[in-house]
Amino acid sequence: MYIIITRAFPPELGGMQSLMWGLTKEMSKNFLIKVFADYQESHENFDNCENFSIERVGGIKFLRKIRKAQLVNQFLRENKVKGIIADHWKSLELINTNKKKYCLIHGKEINHPQGSSLNQRLIKVLNNVEKVIANSEYTKKLAIKSGVVEHKVVVINPGVSPVQELNKKTSDKVESLLKIKTPRLITVSRFDKRKNHEKVIMAIRNLKQLYPNIVYICVGYGEEEENIKKLVNELDLTSQVMFFKEISLDLKNSLVAKSDIFVMPSVIHKTSVEGFGISYIEAAQYNVPSLGGKDGGASDAIVHEKTGLICDGNSLDDIYSSLNFMIENKKYKELGENAKKYAANFQWDKILDKYKKIFN
Repeated sequence: MYIIITRAFPPELGGMQSLMWGLTKEMSKNFLIKVFADYQESHENFDNCENFSIERVGGIKFLRKIRKAQLVNQFLRENKVKGIIADHWKSLELINTNKKKYCLIHGKEINHPQGSSLNQRLIKVLNNVEKVIANSEYTKKLAIKSGVVEHKVVVINPGVSPVQELNKKTSDKVESLLKIKTPRLITVSRFDKRKNHEKVIMAIRNLKQLYPNIVYICVGYGEEEENIKKLVNELDLTSQVMFFKEISLDLKNSLVAKSDIFVMPSVIHKTSVEGFGISYIEAAQYNVPSLGGKDGGASDAIVHEKTGLICDGNSLDDIYSSLNFMIENKKYKELGENAKKYAANFQWDKILDKYKKIFN
C-alpha cells in the first residue's frame, strides 16, 4: 500500500489536480492506495466514484497541515505501508516514519532565496526522502541549486490520460461560435503575471493587421483577469479576444481541439516559474502545437521547431514573430501532427513505469 498526501486534488480543477488524480488513478491499478487530501465542498460524489480510499481534511491551512499529519501518522502506525508520496515538501514536514518517502517538486514551491527560512526547511525535508521527483530538467536544476543533494533528484514528467472523445453537440456549438474566425489561438490557464497573457494580447493587436479574423480564446480565471480584460478594451480587441470561465471539461476540450495554436509563453515572475506545463501536452493530444517560453521547463513539453516553438516571453517581438511563423502557410498543421505523436510519450501507463523503477 502507498499513501498519497496531496494539497491539490479533484473535484477542484487545475494542472496540479490533474497530475495528482492521474498519478493516483494509474497507481491504483497496481497498488492499494490511501489518499489524504484537502476538504472541498461537494467532494462526496467525486470520492464515491473512485476505487481508492480518500480521506478529506478541512480547516484553515496551518491547522489542516497539522491535522492531516496526525491522521497520516496514525494510519502509518496501524497499517502496512510501503511508501508515501507527497505533492509538496511541506506535507512531509510533520510525518514521523522510517517508511520510504517520495516528494514531487514543480518549480515555484522550491524557488526561495538560498539561506532563507523556507529554503532551509525544504532542504531539510527533501534531503531526507528516498527520491525527489522533478517535473522537468529545469526543476531538477533548480532543486540542486537550492541545496538538494543531486543523487536524490530524478526527472519524471507529468502524465496525461488518454484523450477523451469530443462531445459532438459541444464541438458543433464551438464551431458555430467561432464561425469564420481564423487563425485560432488559445490559452487555458490561470490569469497571473507568469502566464503572460498581456504580451500575447499585445501581439494579437499587431497580428490583427495581417489576419483580420484572428481570435484569441482565454479560458480561466485569476487575479489578473480584470487587468487583462481592461487591456483588451483599451486596444479595441473585443472582437478578437474571447473569455471563458468555469466551463465544463467537454467545452474546454472542444475549444482546445478547434484551435490552431496553444499559446503560453510563460516568464519568471518573482519566485513564480513554469516548472513544466502539462497544458502543452494536453493540447498536443488534439493536434494543437504550442508556443512556450524559454524561462522554466517548457522545453521538456515542447520540442522547438518540431512540436511547437520556444520563445523569449519577455520579448513582444519574439512572441509576435513566433506566432506569425506558425500561422504563415499554416505551419501549425505540420507542428500539430508532430505534437500529437510526441504526446504519446506522456501517457500515464508509460509514466508510471518510471515511478515503478524508483519504487523498487
